[in-house]
Amino acid sequence: MTTHIPFAYDIGPLQITGFGVAMLLAFVIGQMIASENLDARGQDPDIMGDVTVAAVLGGLGGAKLYYAILTGDPSAIFSRAGFVFWGGLIGGIVASAATIWYKKGSFAQVSDAAAPGLAAAYAVGRSGCWAVGDDYGRPWDGALAVSFPDGAPPSTVANLVQQFGVKGYEGVSPTEVLAVHPTQLYETAMGLAMFFILWQFRNHKHVAGWLFGAYCVLAGIERFIIEFFRAKDDRLFGAFTVAQVIAIIFMAGGATWMLMRSKPRPATA
Repeated sequence: MTTHIPFAYDIGPLQITGFGVAMLLAFVIGQMIASENLDARGQDPDIMGDVTVAAVLGGLGGAKLYYAILTGDPSAIFSRAGFVFWGGLIGGIVASAATIWYKKGSFAQVSDAAAPGLAAAYAVGRSGCWAVGDDYGRPWDGALAVSFPDGAPPSTVANLVQQFGVKGYEGVSPTEVLAVHPTQLYETAMGLAMFFILWQFRNHKHVAGWLFGAYCVLAGIERFIIEFFRAKDDRLFGAFTVAQVIAIIFMAGGATWMLMRSKPRPATA
């Protein structure tokens, strides 16, 4: 078992955390990859500056709104916690699509070029969750298990039982720190796998937008799998969580989009 130490440094009144650094790098890397793909295809990459800003604002706003709805607490919008993946992704997509439309760009072309970057950004972003000890998994005593005594929140019996609905710890001291699945590292590894898959298909011969559909399918698969390991209290559909239901919808939507965009790309494209 490994004990986690958060990445956080105070520079005067400013605190630098691994999460903040990872989020900054995630958006920068995502923009760089998308711009590179657009340029390689002979399309204007300048739009990505505006799209990235929209993705940041829409992603943060969507993540917080989703969290507030999930908890039933409107004040959660203003808390530091609760940056939920699906809310962030949906909010980012909506804001990016609106910006692309406003700039008179093509959502199919931009999303197609951005797909590998989205996966890379996800992998980097999840490393930030690891850095601050957030978003860990269920109790586990395997060789790769990690305890988070200074996590956000610490992986104590009290937190796992009260906040995440973990059962079977009656009679155990509430302050005892438990080892759990390091799901942040699982997600980082799966995000990298998604990136390499999408990168291999970046020069696909289908109509623009096909690769974004592939990203939606892979993101849905990744999220569906990881939810079995995460500490969650929203298993409303038997063993399945709300996030897994959304993942299934994303997989179905992505597969449909791929089918709609599966025609060979015109020779002039």
